[in-house]
Amino acid sequence: MRHSFRVIQSTGKWYKVASPNGDVIECRLPGKFRLDKKEVTNPVAVGDYVDVVTGSDGTGTITEIYQRENYVPRQATHGRRGEQILVANIDKAWVVQSVRQPKLNTGFIDRFLVTCEAYEVHPGIIINKMDLAKNRDQQFVEHLVELYKEIGYDIVLTSIEDEKSIEHLSEKLRDKTSVFIGPSGAGKTSLLNAVDPGLGLRVGEVSSKTQKGKHTTTFARLVPLKYGGFIADTPGIREFGMVNIEKSELSLFFPEMAEPRNNCKFYNCTHYHEPGCGVSEAYEEGKIDAERYNSYLNILESLD
Repeated sequence: MRHSFRVIQSTGKWYKVASPNGDVIECRLPGKFRLDKKEVTNPVAVGDYVDVVTGSDGTGTITEIYQRENYVPRQATHGRRGEQILVANIDKAWVVQSVRQPKLNTGFIDRFLVTCEAYEVHPGIIINKMDLAKNRDQQFVEHLVELYKEIGYDIVLTSIEDEKSIEHLSEKLRDKTSVFIGPSGAGKTSLLNAVDPGLGLRVGEVSSKTQKGKHTTTFARLVPLKYGGFIADTPGIREFGMVNIEKSELSLFFPEMAEPRNNCKFYNCTHYHEPGCGVSEAYEEGKIDAERYNSYLNILESLD
């Protein structure tokens, strides 16, 4: 029999796929798909829609992968070439950072936002563990909230100790397919357990020596929420390497640079050292936040 399924879990070799009525089948992927997609480390990603042929032993074989509406990629790690697709066909991608333990990383946030802009994914920002925030943290977070909201991004402050913040986040997730992406220890899994206690996902801890999280989610999975919608839980990632973004187009993915870049003297301006640069002028006039501009320059340099 032939069915249309959605991939809900990937372990690299086997895939769990679910039908609209909730049936779940363990599936294999024929080698031809891996050969056809040499530029990606995982030709099938969580969130993909696929066709499946079931065998007499109850397992299935993926026979077709449907074109994705969108997806979130990052540079492949551990010396592999190409891109790794973290999740596909989603309504909203949330970057999760903790205010402390591990330390909040705005560079990670901005790389994530650039990738979402480039791949037509609607992003949001979650700053978690607000119960750990000290006075100076509060001031910094208030600055970030003002900054990112002004640019047009949704930003939510959460703590599993604050029921109202969890209710607010739950409303953002209701009836949508969402994904949490961030470093280990930022509290992604704890947040999922808070918004839907029935999930019972395993939670890790942060190393007291390195202040970095320990991996508890070892593979991506798509889980249904009790109040409607799905959430993709992904393994923690410490670096967000971008793929297929040219230096000349980077500023296209910084919304606050859209208007100023029209005033640049040169069409291929990198907004770094060229004379007559509208973006540099806007920065000097305080119209572009210093931290965001520095983040842009850091990303620009990394694209060499």
